[in-house]
Amino acid sequence: MTVKAIQRFLLTYLLLEISMVSAKVPAIIVFGDSTVDAGNNNQISTILKSDFQPYGRDFLGGQPTGRFSNGRVPTDFISEAFMIKPTIPAYLDPTYTIKDFATGVCFASAGTGYDNATSDVLSVMPLWKELEYYKKYQKDLRSYLGNDKANEVLGEALYLVSIGTNDFLENYYVLKRRSSQFSIEEYQNFLAGIAENFITELYQLGARKMSIAGLPPMGCLPLERTTNIFSGSDCIEEYNDVARIFNVKLQGLIEKLSKKLVRIQLVLSNTYDILLEIIQNPATFGFEDAATACCGTGLFEMSYLCNKITPFTCSDANKYVFWDSFHPTEKTNAIIADHVFRNGLAQFL
Repeated sequence: MTVKAIQRFLLTYLLLEISMVSAKVPAIIVFGDSTVDAGNNNQISTILKSDFQPYGRDFLGGQPTGRFSNGRVPTDFISEAFMIKPTIPAYLDPTYTIKDFATGVCFASAGTGYDNATSDVLSVMPLWKELEYYKKYQKDLRSYLGNDKANEVLGEALYLVSIGTNDFLENYYVLKRRSSQFSIEEYQNFLAGIAENFITELYQLGARKMSIAGLPPMGCLPLERTTNIFSGSDCIEEYNDVARIFNVKLQGLIEKLSKKLVRIQLVLSNTYDILLEIIQNPATFGFEDAATACCGTGLFEMSYLCNKITPFTCSDANKYVFWDSFHPTEKTNAIIADHVFRNGLAQFL
C-alpha cells in the first residue's frame, strides 16, 4: 500500500468515526513549538526557520510553508479529520485574514517551550506571547462574527497544545542556567507549574476543550542519537525516562484540573508510545529507516542545514520516520494524528 493510500485510509477512518456522532468542533486552535508551527517563525527574527526547500516538498502545492516537515504536521491532519479544513494557517502569516482564522489558527513558534528561557535561546516567541496573540485573535473574532457567535466558537473550539521538548533538549541539557538552578525533577515540576497556569488562563478566556500533548521519546530523535555515537548511536534512555516521567506529571495535572475547572474537557495526548512503537518496529508501519532522517546525512541537519543544496537528501521521505534530525515526516505525522484522535481526541466528540 502506498503512503498516499495509507493516508487516505487513515483519514477515511477518522472521518467515519466523526460522522457517527453529532458533536461540533467549529475550529482548531493551536499553541506550541515546531511540532505544530505552521509558519509563524517566518515572520520573526530568528535563525530557526524552514520556509525554504526541501521543506514542504510534499506539502499541498509542493511549497515550503515554515512547517518543519516535508508536508503537513499532525494538527493539519486533525483539522481535516474534524472536517474543518486540510491545513491550519499561521497567525502571523500576512496572506491570511480573520475569515481564515475563524475556523482554525496556529500560534505555535518553533524552538519555544514552557520556560521563557527556552524561547530566548533562538529568539523565538515565548508561550506568553502566543497567548497575547490569542487574546488579540479573540477581539478580532468578536468583531468579525459578533460577540455571541464568536463566544460560541471559542467555547466549542478544540485547543491543541504541543510543547516541552525544547525545554529539555535545547535548554536544560545544553545550557547551564537551568541545570544549575534545578535538579531534573525540580525542573519538571517547574514546567508542570507553567503548564497549569497556561491551561487555567486559557480556561478563564473561555476554552473548554483542550488536548495537551505529552513529550515524545526525545532520546530517539536522530540528532540525539548522533550525540550518543560512543554507545552505538542508540536512543539516549535518560532523555526518554525524563519524557516518560514528565508525561506522568502532566497526566496528574490534567486529572487535578479536570476536577477543579468546571465543565472543562481536558486530555493528555500520548504521542510517546506510538512514536516509540514506530521507531522500534518501522517496517510494521511501512518505513525503512527510523534511526536517521531523510534530509542530508540524516544525523544532524535541521533548519538552514537542511536546504536545497544539502547533499544526500533522500528521494522518498515516506521511507523515513524522520524528515530532519528533529522532526517527523508527513507520513509519521499522519500516523501520530490518527493515534491521538482515536486514543484521546475522541473524548471531545
